[in-house]
Amino acid sequence: MIAQTSNENGVQTDGFAIVEDVLSREKVDDLLHALQRIGDTGSVRKRGGIFAVRNLLDVSAEVRELADSDAVRALIEPILGAHFFPVRGILFDKIPDANWKVPWHQDVTIAVRERVEVDGFGPWSMKADVLHVQPPAAILEHMLTVRLHLDPCGEENGALRVLPGSHTRGKIPEEEIPALRVSLPEEVCAVGLGGALLMRPLLLHASSPARVPGHRRVVHLDFASVALPAGLQWLSEAP
Repeated sequence: MIAQTSNENGVQTDGFAIVEDVLSREKVDDLLHALQRIGDTGSVRKRGGIFAVRNLLDVSAEVRELADSDAVRALIEPILGAHFFPVRGILFDKIPDANWKVPWHQDVTIAVRERVEVDGFGPWSMKADVLHVQPPAAILEHMLTVRLHLDPCGEENGALRVLPGSHTRGKIPEEEIPALRVSLPEEVCAVGLGGALLMRPLLLHASSPARVPGHRRVVHLDFASVALPAGLQWLSEAP
């Protein structure tokens, strides 16, 4: 109970929390084997190896099971309450041929089933054949991201860097980010194998290219506790 309270306080105050040992080594190995079986589909981006899968909940039954598991639900319920559901799954991997730098940003898009014009939603975009839209900040404030690490992840291999507390400022215009980087202390989110990073989508975050060659595989799961309005549906909702 103390650990859950600490996680909840960290997410509410700082916008993130790190929880180690969420997944056992055996569970991590099972997930790695499952991800290797996905193969080359239209949702898999490859450059020398698989490094990004954007509709992971659809293409991997094992990841869908993970999103609904007691271990993951125990992380989320103290923050979002009992009524929440997975809305997006992404696999990221920083391999030597796909060792990208990610600039400071917030996660402000959601994946939806089809386009419905609703006030406050937009602009629209397509990512790996999946329709995305930017919702109002009020939707993003009812969401939580769980990043499950299938490899140890430290500063040397591209761990996320965050600006604690930036999630409380709503959607932040790009031109205001440099000033926030001066006023808010940066923190590196080092996470061990099997650990989880919990974070609010509106938390400003970035990552540098890995300095050490190798994998940095992360299963990124988004959860929400709110329905979309006016006929809009999360991508994960049954048709």
